[in-house]
Amino acid sequence: MKNTKKMKRIPDAEFEVMKAVWAIKPPMSAKQIMEQLSAEKKWVEQAVIMLLTRLTERGFIHTEKIGRNRVYYSLVEREDYLQFETDNFIKQYHESSFINLVNTLYKDKTVTDKDIDELFEWFKERKE
Repeated sequence: MKNTKKMKRIPDAEFEVMKAVWAIKPPMSAKQIMEQLSAEKKWVEQAVIMLLTRLTERGFIHTEKIGRNRVYYSLVEREDYLQFETDNFIKQYHESSFINLVNTLYKDKTVTDKDIDELFEWFKERKE
């Protein structure tokens, strides 16, 4: 995993574009990214280009021109960004406590007893 300390949170629209980028084998074109995004909702091409430009400026993707076409490469792995977001979420909303997070989910009935049992088994396997 890369160092996520330098990473910054991206807005939701940019995250949607990154999800499309992560789903496509690089190098990818803006057209391929648009097609991936269109599976979920209608995106205006100019808006996607603007979001790709922002993601390039933020260091999340790299772009280069090959002939008349522009191609994109992800510079941030999906797992690294999700780890970054999860760490921030737990710090900000659960005082850096995994137990507080699980307790909140359990009280809200989001986590079932079966989930707790599976989590317990996961912990046991990690300790062995």
